[in-house]
Amino acid sequence: MARITLHSDSGYHQHIRVREHHWEADEGPALGGQDQGPNPYELFLSGLGACTAITLRMYAERKGWELGEMDVALHFHRDADGNEQIDRTLQCSTPLSDEQRQRLLEIAARTPVTLTVKRGTPVATRWAGD
Repeated sequence: MARITLHSDSGYHQHIRVREHHWEADEGPALGGQDQGPNPYELFLSGLGACTAITLRMYAERKGWELGEMDVALHFHRDADGNEQIDRTLQCSTPLSDEQRQRLLEIAARTPVTLTVKRGTPVATRWAGD
């Protein structure tokens, strides 16, 4: 369903490949990186945000709803007790009815990446060749 490769040659700077796409990841200077790309949490949130916008547009198209320009803002935070939360805020340039807005919130709660995050999908790690 999804597959990436990542190459790390030194420091925290990472080279990421997906199909024919290439981009970088890094940590900011505060964590010892050189800020040559988004950090891992920023990449994680971008996937969630992209899935949200794409899913909502697909749904709106099927319903014949015009969304205009859409913004999805995400913020990951952790409190002093270690509890984590992602806040997601939606905005469209086209006015929507209360019913449309409510339905889009319901759809956003069930996007594929949202459901993966909520399920706490297991991560299996192994060494190549094993």
